[in-house]
Amino acid sequence: MPYPYPAITPEQKKELSDIVNQIVAPGKGILAADESTRSIAKWMQSISTENKEENRHFYCQLLSTVDDHVNLFHKMFYQKAHGGRPFPQVIKSKGGVFGIKVDKGMVPLAGTNGKTTTQGLDGLSECCAQYKKDRADFAKRCCVLKIGEHTPSVLAIMENANVLACYAIVCQQNGIVPTVEPEILPDGDHDLKRCQYVTEKVLAAVYKALSDHHVYLEGTLLKPNMVTPGHACTQKYSNEEIAMATITELHCTVPPAVSGVTFLSGGQSEEEASINLNAIIKCPLLKPWVLTFSYGRALQASALKVWGRKKENLKVHQVSPGQQPCLSRKVHPKWSVGSRSQRISLHF
Repeated sequence: MPYPYPAITPEQKKELSDIVNQIVAPGKGILAADESTRSIAKWMQSISTENKEENRHFYCQLLSTVDDHVNLFHKMFYQKAHGGRPFPQVIKSKGGVFGIKVDKGMVPLAGTNGKTTTQGLDGLSECCAQYKKDRADFAKRCCVLKIGEHTPSVLAIMENANVLACYAIVCQQNGIVPTVEPEILPDGDHDLKRCQYVTEKVLAAVYKALSDHHVYLEGTLLKPNMVTPGHACTQKYSNEEIAMATITELHCTVPPAVSGVTFLSGGQSEEEASINLNAIIKCPLLKPWVLTFSYGRALQASALKVWGRKKENLKVHQVSPGQQPCLSRKVHPKWSVGSRSQRISLHF
């Protein structure tokens, strides 16, 4: 057995742990507005707004100037808010932390029938070094898997697990906290039991790969899907059944050393995502991790409609505290888009 490779120093471990503790501090969650320029077109279209630079920039300004932390896509990372200050500087001036999306989208996985992986490992270390120099604190990378009759395959699971592990250790070696996101899509007619089984297999492979790559778990965040039936499943399950299945699969796969679990909403409506997460928080099973949210559409949909590309609606969309339900095990009794009770994850 070879001697364990010292992937990161004790000083780096402390820095990573400090950042993670700030991210999962009481009252915190993530607004994940991480759509690409092409993806955001669907959102703009829903409010009859042209998908052009001016509108994307204003919406980014609208989200990034709420009272907390932000995660930016590369293009917006180096742009400036109204007043001339770069978005990261605005965020830092409020005592916040911010991050960067570092994957470059999905590509076909060679040798498979329609399976995918994400690209962006080439040059990642150099990019992370520059992002850290520019004061980024955390990063995001997503690998997507789909449940089918014979999917996901073992090859797809292992490939995506190793991609996430490589990304995670590169981030940590550059002082950036990696958010590890193995997403199981809710497409299909699979039942709750099938989703739980697949999610367990995927997370088990991810944490085996993280161990093999000497990733410091206390300096990571997990962003998983909840265990839910497929959208086309005819059988209905209670929120309590979804919560029990979700916590059970986390127990089977996620080490207690992981500091925080930030659930993605996975195509759920605002109400569904809130109710299911509340049920997960209330689940009587032991939960050794801080549980919170990393929602995109489930937090932005209503705000996007209120904004309607009208600049005068800027403050209206930045909801005042006390207008949304509690989601996180350690959040304050109330939170909202414009309060200090959440963290922003923003990509354009």
